[in-house]
Amino acid sequence: MAALSDPDLLFAPETRTLARALYAAVKDLPIVSPHGHTDPRWYALNEPFPDPAQLLIVPDHYIFRMLFSQGVRLEELGVPRLDGSQVETDGRVIWRRFAEHYYLFRGTPTRLWLDHVFEHLFGIDEPLSASTADRHYETIAALLSQDDYRPRALFERFNIEVIATTEGALDDLKWHRMIRDSGWKGRVVTAYRPDAVVDPDFEGFLANLDRLGEITGCDTATWAGYLDAHRRRRAHFREFGATSSDHGHPTAETANLSDAAAQQLFNRIRRGSEDERERKLFRAQMLTEMAKMSRDDGLVLQIHPGSWRNHSPAVFQEFGRDKGFDIPTRTDYVAALKPLLDCVGLERDLTIILFTLDETSYARELAPLAGVYPALKLGPAWWFHDSPEGMRRFREMTTETAGFYNTVGFNDDTRAFPSIPARHDVARRVDCAFLARLVAEHRLREEEAHELARELAYTLAKKAYRL
Repeated sequence: MAALSDPDLLFAPETRTLARALYAAVKDLPIVSPHGHTDPRWYALNEPFPDPAQLLIVPDHYIFRMLFSQGVRLEELGVPRLDGSQVETDGRVIWRRFAEHYYLFRGTPTRLWLDHVFEHLFGIDEPLSASTADRHYETIAALLSQDDYRPRALFERFNIEVIATTEGALDDLKWHRMIRDSGWKGRVVTAYRPDAVVDPDFEGFLANLDRLGEITGCDTATWAGYLDAHRRRRAHFREFGATSSDHGHPTAETANLSDAAAQQLFNRIRRGSEDERERKLFRAQMLTEMAKMSRDDGLVLQIHPGSWRNHSPAVFQEFGRDKGFDIPTRTDYVAALKPLLDCVGLERDLTIILFTLDETSYARELAPLAGVYPALKLGPAWWFHDSPEGMRRFREMTTETAGFYNTVGFNDDTRAFPSIPARHDVARRVDCAFLARLVAEHRLREEEAHELARELAYTLAKKAYRL
């Protein structure tokens, strides 16, 4: 039986020899995963993963959104409903349904990642289909029962040097505390995600502010107390290894109000303002406030804008957030970021990492901005563009203006723990192929390509995220 993936995957024939050599030098480098959504409880408890479906399908919106688009109900895939009503819980049934529809992923990055997982993690060389579903399931389930497939063992097997999870501002970080106190040497750090207490449209926002005050002992009914509460939470997150904060705003809009105007705005928001303009302005002001705090405490500021979150209200009401209905929108950066950049953009010791779901902004806005403002760096091709084509487009459209060193390498941004090595492998292959092309076109020397391959695979992420 042939392998599921070819050794020359993503290498163009005309530059294949050099791409192979570049890749060979970086493919086994440690993984730095500076931004993701894996669950810290996995590493804290180190319990066996329950079954193949719960590990690979139920938590992965890349998978179930595709199946949902073809008429498979989320309940049939075991995705929990908010009201607690019945969904499929038999892992084998869920797996069979997934296998019957696996052909839907032909040509997608999800297919690349999953085939890599099947082959390299579970030793499977047979394509997944309805007829092979049970054999795949039984093989994976048997391996998951073994100690060397528990989360910590996989962390070490994957050669992960450090991984950052993402926790909300109200999280008690108990799992991170348990990891720290366990004596395990794996490096798992947190990242500060304050959306629930900076976005007035977030469900339960006003109650969240009250809870923030309770946690910190600050008076979050006042502007000064509210800002101090953030400072205290950021300091607490830093005690558990945080080197970054993460901000998933609808837009990249920022503001830089006077203290008096900001306090007045906060008072109106605190009273439950329903004025959409005020709510947008508050989010904009808080991005600038977070940037100023990052200037002071050293946390890297990540801005993830441009997603229309929970586009289907029906799915949101029934299943909640992160169920595949976050859709990219057009995003402005040049005008939107100017108030923030006027305030802190020239700071050499501040790092702000910009992401986008709007590829039209790469060459027109993002690369020129990062190519001149010392505080700015470009995050990698993200989310819907975390794909071979998306990564190529990113390099082609940003390198000419921002270069390589105003980017931050790769991060996998995943909830699917077993896919982390696969995602890094795809990124390393794409970058090596791109560098090989530049050498073939006499735009890089071969020794420079080797140096850059290591930077893109490993070093830039460590530097940018201060890991």
